[in-house]
Amino acid sequence: MPIPQSFIEQLRMSCDIEDVVSSYVSLKRAGRNKTCLCPFHSEKTPSMVVYEDTQSFYCFGCGAGGDVITFIRRIENLDYVEAVKLLASRAGLTVPEDGQSDRTSRLKQRILELNREAARFFHSCLKSPAGQKGMAYFKKRQLSPKTITAYGLGYAPDSWDSLRKHLFQKGFTDEEMYAAAVVAKGRNGGYYDQFRNRVMFPIIDLRGNVIAFGGRVLDDQKPKYLNSADTPVFKKSRNLFSLNFAKNEAGGRLILAEGYMDVIAIWQAGFHNVVATLGTALTPEQARLISQYAKEVVIAYDSDGPGQAATHRAVGLFEEVGVSAKVLGITGAKDPDEYIKKFGTTRFKMLIEGANSVADFELHKLRQEFDLDTEDGKVEYLKKAVQFLSGLINPLEREVYAGKIAGEIGVNRETILAQAKALAAKKKKAQDKREWREIETNRAVYRDRINPQRAKFLKEAKAEEGILAFVFKNPDSLEYIESRLPENGFVTDFNARVFRIIKDKIQKNITLDLTAVSGELSPEEMGRVAGIIAAAEQSENTKKQLDDYIDVLIQHNNKVDSGNVGTLSPQEIYERIKQSKQK
Repeated sequence: MPIPQSFIEQLRMSCDIEDVVSSYVSLKRAGRNKTCLCPFHSEKTPSMVVYEDTQSFYCFGCGAGGDVITFIRRIENLDYVEAVKLLASRAGLTVPEDGQSDRTSRLKQRILELNREAARFFHSCLKSPAGQKGMAYFKKRQLSPKTITAYGLGYAPDSWDSLRKHLFQKGFTDEEMYAAAVVAKGRNGGYYDQFRNRVMFPIIDLRGNVIAFGGRVLDDQKPKYLNSADTPVFKKSRNLFSLNFAKNEAGGRLILAEGYMDVIAIWQAGFHNVVATLGTALTPEQARLISQYAKEVVIAYDSDGPGQAATHRAVGLFEEVGVSAKVLGITGAKDPDEYIKKFGTTRFKMLIEGANSVADFELHKLRQEFDLDTEDGKVEYLKKAVQFLSGLINPLEREVYAGKIAGEIGVNRETILAQAKALAAKKKKAQDKREWREIETNRAVYRDRINPQRAKFLKEAKAEEGILAFVFKNPDSLEYIESRLPENGFVTDFNARVFRIIKDKIQKNITLDLTAVSGELSPEEMGRVAGIIAAAEQSENTKKQLDDYIDVLIQHNNKVDSGNVGTLSPQEIYERIKQSKQK
């Protein structure tokens, strides 16, 4: 049984969306509403609007939108029930639980309890005679007892079932252990410990819960590092190692290291604003998570080839979420851990303060590819450097680095700038051409993942959206709409589903707002509905407009061969797009 609608309405009245959103971003008054920089995509001009009267939000830049529950779902990476619980806790309310949602919640709670017990087991094993190999490894890496305790480091015995037996004695079942990914299932259906003969790194979330583990092998087993698989409480692409420490120390800047030991070594050296990804390259979700705690990131990846490639990828992701990135230029050591051991914390602090800009990092990489003592090397370097400059958006930055390149090569700065500007214009022209080609080849139709039929039936979809917006504002109009429109009158499946949801709420006498439907739509779908309602705010939404919308759908449904309507040529798609923009 789902969470009672009466409680959802109580929650909505107890959680003002402005208060909730303002605890994550800075809001500014803009007429009746408030605006802010959208936390879900990179931007410099505020495009997200918070509507006080409808208790909703919508970003006109990326399409994120919905009610206060949807906002929490997106920004905290939670499912619907978890978001409701977080808001309820914030408002001092208790969520009535029952049915499937309650079972899911209980399983997650059991996994968290199981993980906490597993972490205690690994830590106690490390301090026991059986954990001498693990302790020897940490001592070799010069970790202090204080650091080992702070991170709750442990050791998984070289046994197939020591953890399983321990957890079984504590009352956990094989099914719960498997759901937590601390045991694996054999071919014969039996269970065995996932982590064996490894030093263990508990992964802790922002609320202090142990959500997963990483383990480093102490023999010749492969892989060298083994990380927990995704579970109901853990998604490796959405979490960061040591963020539970770093969140309070960030001060606007985070250090992004490559692995567990780098993070711990940097933390032990006194730099507590350090995090790492979890066995994967930096993901867009992790970049957005970092953007909530820092405006600047110092990327401290290894100096080897893979580390530099990962740095290049991370730079692009941080640019997308509006975080300024700098790159640590590590010389004389392969990684931060080794650098700190060789040169000490003072030198490492100087290294951080003198971290290179992204442009310096990219140009340095290019210089390594060519022999600048030869004319051919200079020409090839100049070609690549001009290509890089053409991608810089800030003209002042382009001028500064054009001057640096000119000094290196002995070429006039204006010549370099002219070439970079011409190449930038050429790239934009090519981009515009690609976009046109997508329209011509009908690929634009498939961009809309929420309502993929919208481009094929553009006129009808816009009419449907007008009807949805009208009934949202005027629930009493449902009976009139149904009297004119046949039961299957909607053309696109998504809009038809939203209409059925709205109809169900009205017939059950549930107050119609975005919160009433948020439990039945994904955050992305909520964004679309919020956008439909936000767009309607710009029009009068009269009864005549409603009739016009209904007429469009009636005319469509009255066509003899309605199947041919969806089979449009590229030119027809383009004409419809042009017509929609002119309206």
